[in-house]
Amino acid sequence: MAGPRAPRPYAGGVPLSLWGALVGACLLISFTPGAGAINTMSNSLTSGFRRAIWGVLGQQAALVVHLAVVAAGLGVLVAGSPLAFNVIRYLGALYLAYLGVRQFFSRPDTSAETAAALANEPSWSMFQRGLWVNLLNPKAIVFFLAFIPGFVRPESPLWSQYLIIGATIVTVDILVMWFFFALAAKSFQRFTRSERGQRRLNRIFGVLFVGVGVLLAVV
Repeated sequence: MAGPRAPRPYAGGVPLSLWGALVGACLLISFTPGAGAINTMSNSLTSGFRRAIWGVLGQQAALVVHLAVVAAGLGVLVAGSPLAFNVIRYLGALYLAYLGVRQFFSRPDTSAETAAALANEPSWSMFQRGLWVNLLNPKAIVFFLAFIPGFVRPESPLWSQYLIIGATIVTVDILVMWFFFALAAKSFQRFTRSERGQRRLNRIFGVLFVGVGVLLAVV
């Protein structure tokens, strides 16, 4: 009598059903609003939907770093060291607060020259901002420590599994950030045509950045 059929694996030796669960979890995480989503929407408003991808890519680079830290075992040290955890946490909170205060007090300007300057912000600048927004979040490391092991099979090659997991996380997050949050920001672009609308948007996104920073520091 034939035994139970083995689960169908994907590259790396992990069952397809487990990969499907990973995709679902990644979608849930990516759709949860946070600093990355706020940064993406802000970039889309100031620099346009297409160029917002540079900030999204910076955020993904930070996720890859977090995943590498967890895979290398350093995440346990960060999670287990209150000093290291708090230093990174408060630096992240201060950086988000800085972005928020800068945007809150940004002077509205509807001139064509200013609009062109914002739309042509260097790609590297947007990439760096996205990188630091996600990198200075030690809770991402702690979250990965709790999240990743559930999708890793010890009997299969670990690095190939981490490669698949990382590629899945990055791909899903890019799709959600760019094709949901960046596109959603386009509906607010009508406000950028007037000084009153710009001032309102600057204050909204400024408060959101500061609010996320406060949550990172105290929660």
